[in-house]
Amino acid sequence: MHMLWKVIGALLLIWLVISVAGVVIKGLFWLAVIGGVLFVATAALGWAKDRKQLK
Repeated sequence: MHMLWKVIGALLLIWLVISVAGVVIKGLFWLAVIGGVLFVATAALGWAKDRKQLK
């Protein structure tokens, strides 16, 4: 269980960095969009797995 949270946390950090880089570097707005989508998807996956573990 702890390993899963480490992986999800690392992925969330990576997607956040990619999103910020896309916003900071002009012309890479698509990178910010992809990073944001992947961030939300990873967070939803982690939330769903956690919720499944609690039942």
